[in-house]
Amino acid sequence: MFTGIIESLGGIKSIEKEGSNRKITIESNISHELKIDQSISHNGVCLTVTELLPNAHTVVAVNETLQKSAIGSLQEGDPVNLERCMIMNGRLDGHIVQGHVDETGKCLDIKDEGGSWIFTFSYNSSTNVLVEKGSICINGVSLTCFDVSDEKFSVAIIPYTFDHTNFKKMKKNDEVNLEFDIIGKYVHKLINKTN
Repeated sequence: MFTGIIESLGGIKSIEKEGSNRKITIESNISHELKIDQSISHNGVCLTVTELLPNAHTVVAVNETLQKSAIGSLQEGDPVNLERCMIMNGRLDGHIVQGHVDETGKCLDIKDEGGSWIFTFSYNSSTNVLVEKGSICINGVSLTCFDVSDEKFSVAIIPYTFDHTNFKKMKKNDEVNLEFDIIGKYVHKLINKTN
């Protein structure tokens, strides 16, 4: 379980193919604190640490993860948003995030507001569980969505988030990982079951 509050911005050191899987090594300032078999959110995808190196750690993304997320499009040198799992007696600063990507979206527009940025993303309308001013997790970042329609939504990015996540490197047409609010997903399923 995560909160969507990014702890560290890592960088992809190497990517190796292992059958249909990808072995990904990430350099970060929190890698030395990790343990083998620990769950870490990488751009919103919960992956297990399989190897520790000096100031780096390795995870394996299986084919299912590569098919359902944007992890497969990462390249060496790309920045990665990292968050360790939440401590149960700590504050929940963002929202409840599982690290289970629902789908990928595409960055449609980036607008500089002179002190903040408005990012607009497309998403699959059949999974529409977004509500105005509700929570969305984009590449592991807990955000509030607005201007929600059946096919797109926007988020506002403050300077701190822009500077400390991979939003600062994002470009129009980039693919992102989307995780919808877990409560919204359960409500959506229950309503559809009773109709």
